[in-house]
Amino acid sequence: MLKSSLLPARTAPAHARTILSRALPLLVAAAGLSGALAAPAALAEYPDRPIQLVLSFPPAGATDVLARAVGTRLSQVLKQPVVVENRPGAGGALGMGYAAKAAPDGYTLYMAAVSNAAIAAVTYSNQPANLAKDFVPIAGIGNVPHILVVPSTLPVKTVPELVKYLKASPGQYNFASQGSGTLSHLESELFRLRTGVDVVHVPYKGSSFALPDLMAGRSAMMFDSIPSALPHVKAGKLRLLAVASDQRVKSLPEAQTMGEAGIQDFRANNLFGLVAPKGTPPAVIEKLAAATKAVLAQPDLVDTMDAQGVQIVYSAPDKFGRMINEEMRDWAKVAQAAKVKVD
Repeated sequence: MLKSSLLPARTAPAHARTILSRALPLLVAAAGLSGALAAPAALAEYPDRPIQLVLSFPPAGATDVLARAVGTRLSQVLKQPVVVENRPGAGGALGMGYAAKAAPDGYTLYMAAVSNAAIAAVTYSNQPANLAKDFVPIAGIGNVPHILVVPSTLPVKTVPELVKYLKASPGQYNFASQGSGTLSHLESELFRLRTGVDVVHVPYKGSSFALPDLMAGRSAMMFDSIPSALPHVKAGKLRLLAVASDQRVKSLPEAQTMGEAGIQDFRANNLFGLVAPKGTPPAVIEKLAAATKAVLAQPDLVDTMDAQGVQIVYSAPDKFGRMINEEMRDWAKVAQAAKVKVD
């Protein structure tokens, strides 16, 4: 009797295991379906909190002006605040390094000064991040050409006059820049290569620090962004000699290009765009690219930026990625020819 009473207790677990084995595939399939349905839903909710937009330069420069103008409108399209954070220093390396290490979730973006980052990649010995390798492109935003400016007290009104003036006193004059290893620096090095002038480099931490000394005559020349330098040109404290881009700027129709001013093989198209840390989900990149495209199509943004010398041009992620690689290749050649290396 005792033996027979134990039989039901032994057969019940086996029966339960049979039911579970038959149900397990269905449970797994259901779990997979649930996950598949949850993933798009989660992405559809992006963004559900504020987005940080990091840049490598201080307030008032071209990057800052562009970042705030685009960021404000992105916040309207995405329905979440886009908070601009300035992290200047080390030729842009500090801000880029910080952004590269952020979580790849779409909540930290980087406003890339592409030409500047391309130069820094070959002029700095130790870079915390590489724009082409550690980020994924979201969208190209446009071009912010630099202009060659001199103090209004300097007795020159054209580029050839500047070259003649500097050659008359080799090594006696300075040129200011936004910092060692920046586009502002390499443009002047390219100027030296093409003209043979001998001027001494004085780096600053951005335009806002360099321009006061330039206006005071403590530096003889500087390549700077239009948004930061043009107000001082209009105020009569600086004189504009030429634009560094290969084409004239619509808002400055009278300003010659460096090529038109007699300096051949001189081109510096200052490219800007948005990137995200490598690993950011493709669906997030797609949503950000679409939002950026919508923002850049707004006529008031185009007109406002154009008045400040910023040429708004949207580039899709793939195209923008190719542009980044091209800039890195071209500026590497200039840096090597000028033997520029920043410790």
